[in-house]
Amino acid sequence: MMFGSPVIRVVLADDHAVVRSGLSQLLDGADGIEVVGAATDGAEAVALVRDLRPDVVLMDLQMPNVDGVTATKMIVEEALGTEVVVLTSYSDSERIVAALDAGAVGYLLKDADPEDVLEGVRAVSRGESPIHPRAARQLLSARATTPSAAALSPREAEVLTLVRGGMANKQIARRLGISERTVKAHLTSVFQRIGVTDRTQAALWAERNGL
Repeated sequence: MMFGSPVIRVVLADDHAVVRSGLSQLLDGADGIEVVGAATDGAEAVALVRDLRPDVVLMDLQMPNVDGVTATKMIVEEALGTEVVVLTSYSDSERIVAALDAGAVGYLLKDADPEDVLEGVRAVSRGESPIHPRAARQLLSARATTPSAAALSPREAEVLTLVRGGMANKQIARRLGISERTVKAHLTSVFQRIGVTDRTQAALWAERNGL
């Protein structure tokens, strides 16, 4: 620990004990960083953040009970003063976009060098947003190819908005005064236009694009 320098307090969130142990040893052995808690899933992570108010959470994405994206969103929405940095094995654009849209300020990969993880934590404390180069390329590619809401017809946008609101096809049909078959046809078209394969992905896309 560097004398006279503020210590960066970190909570780890990962469901693998070996990963938690390795990260704890890495971070606690670094100057100016202290691991103050470790969680095995997203729900525990949120509870620890509420209790400990750490500076940074290193958040895995794939965890039981409450996943990392949901936990990140909860922490950010509660404005607890903690920054979330994703540390995961996944570098696909969908997960990256979901994590950053949930409020994560950084996205690191588990195959990064240990020094990159340490620098990522320190970068967050300086107000920066560390993103692994491979994740950054995926993010830029996703942002460049993601269709805008303007690509949807007014009726398609209306149907997608109701899907985001949690309505089933039968409810949407009644609300709009159209047949259930027509709703399905609109959804098929929407899925193709925005590049998703199911209602959950479509609802997330609608949320990200302000529908």
